[in-house]
Amino acid sequence: MERKHSYYVSSTWTGNNGNGTSDYRSYERSHIVFAENKSPIDCSSDPAFRGDISKYNPEELFLAALSGCHMLSYLHLCAVAGIIVTGYVDHASGTMEETAEGGGQFTEVTLWPTVTITDESKMEMANDLHHKANEICFIANSCNFPIVHKPTCKVANR
Repeated sequence: MERKHSYYVSSTWTGNNGNGTSDYRSYERSHIVFAENKSPIDCSSDPAFRGDISKYNPEELFLAALSGCHMLSYLHLCAVAGIIVTGYVDHASGTMEETAEGGGQFTEVTLWPTVTITDESKMEMANDLHHKANEICFIANSCNFPIVHKPTCKVANR
């Protein structure tokens, strides 16, 4: 059975310094992302594009979406397989290349999850489930570039 899900966010530009976009340097790239019943997220562009380094940029949010979706897919698969995960930390990295025309695209993302499980005999299965998690991850399935996984698995209390 195929199901369709819809998502909504609002983005509001907050960077008008009084002159709007009268020139490239006259405005801030600051904006706020809202979703119903959630805390707003203060955002800007990447500092390379005149953004505020103290705020999240769209590229970081995209990377966070990939990392979070993989984690949730993985935890689901572990629960179904009887693997008890007690800790999960990912340090995701991504590469974006700009084009001569002023655009750009991500060319690769690497996820570096460190997973803590309770049963050493399930370590190989726990590592293998990252591949399946990538196959079912909604965000990964929406990408047109490689997503590499370099997991580390360890046993709790060791």
